[in-house]
Amino acid sequence: MNICTIDGRRIEYVRLPSSHPRSGAPAMVFLHEGLGSLSMWRDFPQQLADACGCEAIVYSRHGYGRSDPLTEKRTPAFMHHEARVCLPQLLDQLGLDRPILFGHSDGASIALIHAGGTSRPPTATVVMAPHVLVEDISIRSIRKARDTYLSTDLKARLAKYHADPDSAFWGWNDIWLDPAFRDWNIEDCLPGIVCPLLAIQGEDDEYGTMDQIERIARRCRDVELVKLADCRHSPHKDQPRQVIATVAEFVARILD
Repeated sequence: MNICTIDGRRIEYVRLPSSHPRSGAPAMVFLHEGLGSLSMWRDFPQQLADACGCEAIVYSRHGYGRSDPLTEKRTPAFMHHEARVCLPQLLDQLGLDRPILFGHSDGASIALIHAGGTSRPPTATVVMAPHVLVEDISIRSIRKARDTYLSTDLKARLAKYHADPDSAFWGWNDIWLDPAFRDWNIEDCLPGIVCPLLAIQGEDDEYGTMDQIERIARRCRDVELVKLADCRHSPHKDQPRQVIATVAEFVARILD
């Protein structure tokens, strides 16, 4: 594990070389979900790096994993800050020029905001279970997660992946359930995305409907949608082989 300083906070990250590197391929930067971290990805980034021929860059955002915990309440603009301030600093510090972004859930939204507003567009962007607006199904599931955290061993399970599980959980849960966040919407960022885009969503996603990726398709220029059966909010866990095969084919088409 390595440490860099982003926006004044210590951030953990790793660089995972591909076992089958593709000459000249950009790195693939992984942006985790709202309760995720570097370690919660497990071996998926390495598997995808090997399949695509790209180096994988995996990090924990502020408030997650072994990165510095939160010291203040998040605002509705927190994902825009991650996309427009923190991610560019990370890319600059690691010397990454036009990487492929791979985001899941909140991380997918951050990837979309960044891709739609940067002067240095990524080579490509892959998003799984992205949020472009807040839906009722999202709020119901996040409320259910709150009840689960308070009544079960979820905190102990999250402690395997986060130095401060309360920082990770409440930093995510509180802002999503804040009434001020109910009108959050990033559709205005989508027309600015000029790179190829792959959007993946499970048909049984408990945090969002297909309207999320269908809105992306209506507003982006070069987008491919993949809808997975027997799949919930984490396609890389529920359908890992199909996700890896689909992303590898997409990356090969972009780079060939």
